[in-house]
Amino acid sequence: MSEALVNPENLRWARERAGLPLEALAKKMVTKPETVLAWEEGSERLTFRQAEQYANAVHVPFGYLFLPVPPEEVLPIPDLRTLGDGPRPRFSLDFMDLLRDVLQKQAWYREHLIEIGAGRKVFVSRFGMNSPTEVVAADIRNTLRIAPAQRSTQTPEEYVTELSEASEAAGIWVMRTGYVGANTHRTFSVEEFRGFAIVDDYAPLVLINGRDAKAAQVFTLAHELAHIWVGQSGVSNPGLNTPQSFDIERFCNAIAAEVLVPTGEMIPIWIQTEPVESNASRLSRIFKVSRIVVARRALDLSLITSESFFAFYQMEVRRWQSMKQSGGGDYYLNMPVKNGKQFTKAVINSAMSGNLLMREAGALLHMKPAQVKDLYRRQIGEAS
Repeated sequence: MSEALVNPENLRWARERAGLPLEALAKKMVTKPETVLAWEEGSERLTFRQAEQYANAVHVPFGYLFLPVPPEEVLPIPDLRTLGDGPRPRFSLDFMDLLRDVLQKQAWYREHLIEIGAGRKVFVSRFGMNSPTEVVAADIRNTLRIAPAQRSTQTPEEYVTELSEASEAAGIWVMRTGYVGANTHRTFSVEEFRGFAIVDDYAPLVLINGRDAKAAQVFTLAHELAHIWVGQSGVSNPGLNTPQSFDIERFCNAIAAEVLVPTGEMIPIWIQTEPVESNASRLSRIFKVSRIVVARRALDLSLITSESFFAFYQMEVRRWQSMKQSGGGDYYLNMPVKNGKQFTKAVINSAMSGNLLMREAGALLHMKPAQVKDLYRRQIGEAS
């Protein structure tokens, strides 16, 4: 078989980018580690078939292996993650592939919206960093038409669904996914990121890490909505236990807290004679947010001391670590949540009307063409 004249330097770059030791990649390639090392050193050549297998194993486009030098990957949106005083680790291959996929989807969706005459979203970048927190939070609630005191939801899972649907109805594209594309084995780490926002006048986007606890997803969604309102794209892991390194993250945390747990509603129902834990449990059921969010809100409103908050926080982290988030569920019900309901509807309708090839629609939604048709039939059935 003919040899593939790949750049050996790119082979090593791609393997290390994927975080694969020689032994792990050799196992995927059904060969010996010594052979992989020989390919990377250039003393042996891969066949074209092996080069294709190599590219698939390390999740890079086949053409990357032939470039004269390894490509430089630049994060297209700001990294606003906060990890105390330590350095922020490099983003994983899974996250970078997710972001690349999302940006491709957004390019199509933005053009689609413009083509059908959709208007600009007037709430995007409506406020600046000097705007009062309460004013921004009130505008988010008014735009989404959500009234915190009149929640009909019973659980955080129902509430994050309600907030997502209200956001989508207002024109904000919301994706909630815990894995890359259709590969359920390439899952995300909550420690790496909880969500990100991409500011755009036509297709503002919020993505939530679906691997996170539902109560935490509620806060992350509100935090990323704040990013849209103040016109600041970025990747976040909104934390409530330590001061944020970035002013924008502190500001968006404060807005999110006011959106979900308004000052005027919380103060009257906080019982000073009760322990932090019982107050947090009771109010988390009322506001459908995590107990940590309630406790942090109490700290910010001087209802508890910092010592009480941090003691409770450590206890709650240990409790969260002992819990596992379940996955699964109905495939066709999950897909619009994963890709965003309005985006999914736009892709399916474009395909069924002939404006988009069925295989292109499948690529955008990470579904087989036949599954796109099945999803369309199900949506038609639900609407009738």
